[in-house]
Amino acid sequence: MALMITDECINCDVCEPACPNSAIFQGEVIYEINPNLCTECVGHYDKPQCQEVCPIDCIPFNPEVVETKEQLLEKYRQLTATKPPLNP
Repeated sequence: MALMITDECINCDVCEPACPNSAIFQGEVIYEINPNLCTECVGHYDKPQCQEVCPIDCIPFNPEVVETKEQLLEKYRQLTATKPPLNP
C-alpha cells in the first residue's frame, strides 16, 4: 500500500522533506502523497519516515493502493535507478 494524508493534516511541513522519494507535495488544502512515488520507504528505511515525523498521526496506509513488499521494493529499484548520482 501507499500512504495517504488525511484531512487532519495541519500543514506543519515536516513530512515533505522526510520523504526520500519526493512523493509528498503541497495539495490545494493539505499535503498529499503521490502513490506512484510512495514506497512506504521500503528500500530506504525500516519505517515510513513521514509517519515517524508526523506530530498528529494523520498518515495511514491507503486502502485503495494495495502493494506487496516485493512490489514496493521493485518500485524503489525503478525510482532510484532513474535518479542521477549525488556526486557525479
